[in-house]
Amino acid sequence: MNLNSLTIDAARSAVQDRKVTATTLAEEFYTEIQKDDPRIGAYLILSKDRALEQAGRMDQLVSRGEKLPPLGGVPIGIKDVLTTRGVRTTAGSKILGNYIPPCDCTAVSRLEAAGAVFLGKTNCDEFAMGSSNENSAWHPVRNPRDPSRVPGGSSGGSAAAVAADMAVVALGSDTGGSIRQPASFCGVVGLMPTYGRVSRYGLVAFASSLDHIGPITKTVKDAAIVLRTIAGHDSMDSTSADLPVPDYVAELEKPVQGLKIGVAKEYLGEGLDREVRYAVEAAIQKLESLGCKIVEISLPHTKYAIPTYYIVATAEASSNLARFDGVRYGYRARDARTLSEMYRRTRDEGFGAEVKRRIMLGTYALSAGYYDAYYLKAQKVRTLIARDFEEAFSKVDAIVTPTCPTAAFKLGEKAENPLAMYLADIYTVTADLAGIPGISIPCGQTRENLPIGLQILGRHFDEATVLRVAHAYEQAVAPSA
Repeated sequence: MNLNSLTIDAARSAVQDRKVTATTLAEEFYTEIQKDDPRIGAYLILSKDRALEQAGRMDQLVSRGEKLPPLGGVPIGIKDVLTTRGVRTTAGSKILGNYIPPCDCTAVSRLEAAGAVFLGKTNCDEFAMGSSNENSAWHPVRNPRDPSRVPGGSSGGSAAAVAADMAVVALGSDTGGSIRQPASFCGVVGLMPTYGRVSRYGLVAFASSLDHIGPITKTVKDAAIVLRTIAGHDSMDSTSADLPVPDYVAELEKPVQGLKIGVAKEYLGEGLDREVRYAVEAAIQKLESLGCKIVEISLPHTKYAIPTYYIVATAEASSNLARFDGVRYGYRARDARTLSEMYRRTRDEGFGAEVKRRIMLGTYALSAGYYDAYYLKAQKVRTLIARDFEEAFSKVDAIVTPTCPTAAFKLGEKAENPLAMYLADIYTVTADLAGIPGISIPCGQTRENLPIGLQILGRHFDEATVLRVAHAYEQAVAPSA
């Protein structure tokens, strides 16, 4: 079977129509992982026993003549910041190197209830802190399109697994662009839902007011199918929204003619690579040819987004990561003589350099005498950024931007310059700060055959329009059969 062509529908139909068993399909993906992943490093942990058990259940349904659930037999990868019952969850960190959770993340349990086959845990930047997947405590991930380059981060393992045909779909998390940026770099689709649309229960927290869970897929339709499965209220997460979940797949076929698409001048200015600009402008013209009306808008507080994000996110990280102290679970330093020494050595030995940097930045921003000057001011600017989007969405139905200012950069290229690394998220952090949904879809490639991503942003809880615009563009540029 050609794994490259497998979408959710194709995989499910192959199992339902008895062209292949779910067990055989899972085995084929494990063969692909064994062959290619030593070169790429997308997976940290494989869960073959659990996968084959679930695949066997799907095969039994087929043998009884029953209809498979929506993701019946579909092989998936799960980012290693999402807890999985009985399967090690490290968040890419040594401090959780031997942690085995007692329960599944809500998003994972909903996918399994829909028949998905869970192949394993995908690599990520430690505690989802990074834009290159070089910050994993275990090993970096390489971009399947060019192994000398990064796959993006922090969900680089999930994006690489999908791009390299080592999963049909994968779950990622997005705090400042960590689904959309690796999707852009690897040439796949990455969807970040509205904050509150998908339960965060079971997500190892980075910054609780910014964290989202969402899918990385090969097609927009697959993203719609996964979102329809994992979205919805969860009593285990007080921030999950108690709102109806639309049929995102049915919404895809609605026409886009007449939709107003905003183009913000702030996203097409200094620092944008020429080839990325050309591809994004061509995509905007394609949307116009489909009947969309292009409207120039302004998001004036965009220039403050990176400093705002790196104050809010690091402050919340400082608070969230205080729980990793060696007392209750996770790594504990040996032979410490006092409790204070045990805390200090545990965190020093367990956390990597980038995590330590962000904890120190966040602790400083929250400290007495600096709280008002930094954290409180950042929250006020965050409100201004959100208001920019509210004003824009009073005039347009969606906003189109580049996903990233450049295509994938070389491994190690930005490792010694944290600011340059942080600026890779300049077009994605605004949506996290505002809590709105966004998607990255492929819109071309550079002369070096590196993928370029187009970002589409929408109103709160209007993923349906975001997906509809993305699907219309995807179908318009798809090669004819």
